[in-house]
Amino acid sequence: MREITLAKAVNEAIAEEMRRDPTVFLLGEDVAEAGTPFKVLSGLVEEFGPERIIDTPISEPGFVGIAVGAALTGSRPIVDLMFGDFLFLVMDQLCNQAAKARYMSGGKLNVPMVLRTNLGATRRSAAQHSQSLHALVAHIPGLKVAMPSSAYEAKGLMKTAIRDDDPVVIFEDKLMYQDKAPVPEEEYLIPFGEAAVLRAGRDVTLVATSSMVQVSLAAAEMLAREGVSAEVVDPRTIVPLDEDTILASVRKTSRAIVVDEGHRSYGVSAEIAARISEKAFYHLDAPVARLAAMDVPIPFSPALEDLTVPTPDDVVAAARRMLRGEVRDAA
Repeated sequence: MREITLAKAVNEAIAEEMRRDPTVFLLGEDVAEAGTPFKVLSGLVEEFGPERIIDTPISEPGFVGIAVGAALTGSRPIVDLMFGDFLFLVMDQLCNQAAKARYMSGGKLNVPMVLRTNLGATRRSAAQHSQSLHALVAHIPGLKVAMPSSAYEAKGLMKTAIRDDDPVVIFEDKLMYQDKAPVPEEEYLIPFGEAAVLRAGRDVTLVATSSMVQVSLAAAEMLAREGVSAEVVDPRTIVPLDEDTILASVRKTSRAIVVDEGHRSYGVSAEIAARISEKAFYHLDAPVARLAAMDVPIPFSPALEDLTVPTPDDVVAAARRMLRGEVRDAA
């Protein structure tokens, strides 16, 4: 099977869906000739033209509002939000309008819109361009939230999102765009709400999102050299969340560590840990632990920034503490 980058996988998914469905179009800042600052969309404007790959002014509330209106009236827009940090600018359009249209119309209206954006620190982009805000939108009923962990997931989830009749927010880790993974040439879709067990294990379950999946896989390799068998579960989507696969893994291993790059307090790691504690409590041999970003603005300083995000060494240390029976949180 060929290997392509995550950026290429996203580009392919969008191009294939635009060829398949003429109602699909894409808009955002620097998406046409520039192909976005990360060059993910390079070449699309040459094939589909500026009528379907639309460069917008620097007005996130404006072009997200346009996309919501277009989706309500028969189109399937893809909104490119250059940085996930800009979500704060579009919360009314996304959370009050797109997320609630189906409910408030009694099911008569739907908003088949995809908002693709990014997350992730350690790119030295400072506090306003390094946040991981997926918990923010996962908190809003009516929105679906996908978090690809590789090129394979990025393509399959994007195609599913474009065909979905509800608004979907996709978060891509900005440090992973050049990471390669096997991706089939034939068409495939990844259903929402179906987690993937990427590595089987018996001693501890690592539930990880986005780039933290790769961190957890690296940690599992390190633990294996110590005789510890770690199972790695990638939820793929946090809304809907595949509880069954996560709980089945935890019931098998009796231990769980949740790894996520969002802020620790009130975040995705807390939500998944709570569900495990509520629904698999009597199968646990240790309290559920969680590793997440520190509750601080992301520093610009490389030495400080690197400390804010979980690493494979952090996951290994947390697993060791858990296996030794230390009753304290893994952070």
